[in-house]
Amino acid sequence: MSIQTVGIIGAGTMGNGIAQACAVSGIPVVMVDISEAAVAKGIATVSGSLDRLVKKEKISEADKAKALSLITGSTSYEDLKATQLVIEAATENQDLKVKILKQLDGMLAPEIIIASNTSSISITQLAAATQRADRFIGMHFFNPVPMMALVEIIRGLQTSDATHDAVHALATALGKTPITVKNAPGFVVNRILVPMINEALFVLSEGLATAEDIDAGMKLGCNQPIGPLALADMIGLDVCLAVMEVYLKEFGDSKYRPCPLLKEMVAAGRLGRKTGQGVYKY
Repeated sequence: MSIQTVGIIGAGTMGNGIAQACAVSGIPVVMVDISEAAVAKGIATVSGSLDRLVKKEKISEADKAKALSLITGSTSYEDLKATQLVIEAATENQDLKVKILKQLDGMLAPEIIIASNTSSISITQLAAATQRADRFIGMHFFNPVPMMALVEIIRGLQTSDATHDAVHALATALGKTPITVKNAPGFVVNRILVPMINEALFVLSEGLATAEDIDAGMKLGCNQPIGPLALADMIGLDVCLAVMEVYLKEFGDSKYRPCPLLKEMVAAGRLGRKTGQGVYKY
């Protein structure tokens, strides 16, 4: 099966980024959100992003116009019935996602594949909320979607080979590099990344080096484009803490114990860039 049309639930950062990736690749997309304002904002974000590509001469004005013409904004799930794959990109909240998935499952034709862009919730568990667990999969894009090459394709226990192969082929058609992952907390990238950030905070709290020197060491010694502490501020320290707590609970292994300094900073409301202060001041 070749996926020719895509539906997206959510016109926020991830949703509009996925919509842009599809449209630029010539794939018609229906982007649904709860209000006209949210949909309009999502389309305006795509337009602004495409403008920057025109300015850099990566695409032409005609390319931009064609891409925008392939995005249909809507506030009705009914408009998703004409698509072959629906990607749920709602807020990272399990109850909300389950509610959306049950609603979708009840109205979409049985052959339509449903994917979730979750970065942490069990694909097996989300699939079980539907009557099409074999046609349910994780499709984890990275932010900013138009720039980041990776897509994690996560197979739930019930995901069929045909579903995996169709979604893998779509990711490749979008110019992305997909990697196939079994369902487990944090999948692959965040499973390695967030504990590394947590360890950097332990190193900081033990006074082994300053934050600046820790970040310089990882940038220059491991060729990372941004140090782990600056990255923690960008992700949000509250998000890092929540992820570590999920790992500790799910794996029951003390190596995932959140750094006490991380807990202390979150308790103080120093969450990173979004609050103006985290490890660094902004």
